[in-house]
Amino acid sequence: MMAFVEAKDGTKLHVKDGGHGRPVVLIHGWPLTGDMFEYQGLALLEAGYRVVTYDRRGFGQSGHPASGYDYDTFADDLAAVLDALDLQGATLVGFSMGGGEIARYLTRHGAGRIAKVALVASVVPYLLKGADNPDGVDQSVFDDMKAQIRKDRFAFLQSFAKQFYGVGLVSSPVSSALLDWTFVLALMASPKATIDCVDAFGKTDFRQDLRSFTVPTLVIHGTSDKTVPITPSGRAAAQGIAGAKLIEYDGEPHGLFATAPDRLNRDLIDFIG
Repeated sequence: MMAFVEAKDGTKLHVKDGGHGRPVVLIHGWPLTGDMFEYQGLALLEAGYRVVTYDRRGFGQSGHPASGYDYDTFADDLAAVLDALDLQGATLVGFSMGGGEIARYLTRHGAGRIAKVALVASVVPYLLKGADNPDGVDQSVFDDMKAQIRKDRFAFLQSFAKQFYGVGLVSSPVSSALLDWTFVLALMASPKATIDCVDAFGKTDFRQDLRSFTVPTLVIHGTSDKTVPITPSGRAAAQGIAGAKLIEYDGEPHGLFATAPDRLNRDLIDFIG
């Protein structure tokens, strides 16, 4: 239903909307598409929920504009989707950089349409290392990522996916076919969006946005996440959001939606209720 929603600046956002019941909106991570939630979307549909996914601007089948890759714009894009579908009592689930959309959306648009939120391996509240964020990620890491994308985006995406899923780290690594699928999803993004979003998720400070979380909040994060380390993200978010519940997945990497799908599906469904 409703394949495209128009954002404020005219960018077309590709939306998938299926099922009935209470709405759950799944917000994808970098550099993938809404289709990354294959396991979660199916489980939620079968559990009787209405499931909405959309591709972030610059990614997947959404429009690929030359600009607008900042969290104020991303939050307004999320608002456009919620408004166009007139969703009420929705649960927002943000994976990785998708957690930032939720934080900034709540600040800019409030929680009127929102019942609950879940941050999964999310970048919230702040990734960049600094004097006031000593456990963060060094600026050089983000600079190197952008340099590699410029040099050979295809080689970067293949090597990044292995770290993403903890290949060589977790006891049951994902299949080579799933790595191929991840590569295909990531290839669909515009090079400009792929590069600009490194700054967006790497440098955006959501610490002031934490006070906007006024609905029940679940935080899920893998303790072996090398992409978005748990201390400045998941643990800090759970500490800074009033009443938030933190579930740590021991030994799991960043891409736990595929390395621990059954557990994640259960935890989300238990939380949504």
